[in-house]
Amino acid sequence: MRRRFLILIALLVLAGGGAGAWWWFTRQAAAPAPQAEQRGRRGGPGMGGPVPVTITAARRQDVPLMLDAIGTVQAFNTITVRAQVDGQLIEIGFTEGQMVRRGEVLARIDPRSYQAQLDQALAKKAQDEALLANARLDLQRYTQLAANAGVSRQQQDTQRSTVAQYEAQVAADQAAIDQARTQLSFTTIRSPIDGRVGLRLVDQGNLVRSGDATGIVTVSQLQPIAVTFTLPQQEVPRVLEALSRGPVPVRAQRPGGTADGELLTLDNAVDPQTGTIKLKAIFPNDDGKLWPGAFVTVRLQVETVPDVTTIPLVAVQRGPEGAFAFVLKPDRTVEQRMLQLGPLTATEAVVRQGVAAGERVVTSGGLRLTPGTAVAVSEDGAPVAPPEPGQRRLRPRQAADARP
Repeated sequence: MRRRFLILIALLVLAGGGAGAWWWFTRQAAAPAPQAEQRGRRGGPGMGGPVPVTITAARRQDVPLMLDAIGTVQAFNTITVRAQVDGQLIEIGFTEGQMVRRGEVLARIDPRSYQAQLDQALAKKAQDEALLANARLDLQRYTQLAANAGVSRQQQDTQRSTVAQYEAQVAADQAAIDQARTQLSFTTIRSPIDGRVGLRLVDQGNLVRSGDATGIVTVSQLQPIAVTFTLPQQEVPRVLEALSRGPVPVRAQRPGGTADGELLTLDNAVDPQTGTIKLKAIFPNDDGKLWPGAFVTVRLQVETVPDVTTIPLVAVQRGPEGAFAFVLKPDRTVEQRMLQLGPLTATEAVVRQGVAAGERVVTSGGLRLTPGTAVAVSEDGAPVAPPEPGQRRLRPRQAADARP
């Protein structure tokens, strides 16, 4: 019994010693944490030092207000060249993809039958002119005889009527000649506009007809060229007001660059299914980079706000009380300024109140700031300023190890 009691006491002593050792090792492991935290306070930006930020000065400038849309490039004019008379296509006068001028020959149709019709009309007119000349001589004779009572007035009037009939016949012959000459001219097919021809739709040697829907080729006017796009119906008053002030600039963003043009017109009605209105802009397209059917990003300048204070849009932050920005103070700390904003663009914010021109606002690093925070400053695009002498910047791994 006594032996068991001694064993129990020994076990209790061992258990107490183990608990004491565990407490001592735990305290030793926790002891460096305050030291690391203290080092973090003295260290770099990540652990209480100056926060690296970039800044930009507010400035006064004219701000263009833009409306953005997706547009489609369209040829200013597109014409399908079709045959106006029937016949065999005997010549193709263009190369596919060629730029052509107005009046340039594109194709020819066999003209022989139409030349024969013209010759026939010319001969018929010559015949009727000879009959008319003879009838006029007879009328002159009848007029002299009637003055001497050699013929009756009825014969004279009949001859005068015959002359009038031949005159009308000659006029009809001239109309037939004009018609035949027109038909003959249709055998030479010319470009109706300046533009670029597309792919050939029919080959030389084929029989073409005036009723063919396919046509021979299409000609598209690319200089100038048009872009159509849509805007919400709520923007119609702003666009109309801009048009009333003069030309409205339009910029098209295309692969490889931009193109500048101006707004041509609005459609005459809003689409009731989509609540949008279609607009059309015209571009010189001197470099030929805008191509029919391509999609472009369109920016329409409807207004310019003159001489206002602006800051980069990225400097504006939102809080429970509204928009604010961090402004750099002379002592390299920041203060929080509430902003009264005006119009916003894709990159700029108009500030009505809160920041003056020349004051420098934080454009990056602002999420880590509070009023009075010290910062390491760099201008936009410049490297961040190094810490002040005596400060040591922790590496990421060291900073992680130093956290309590």
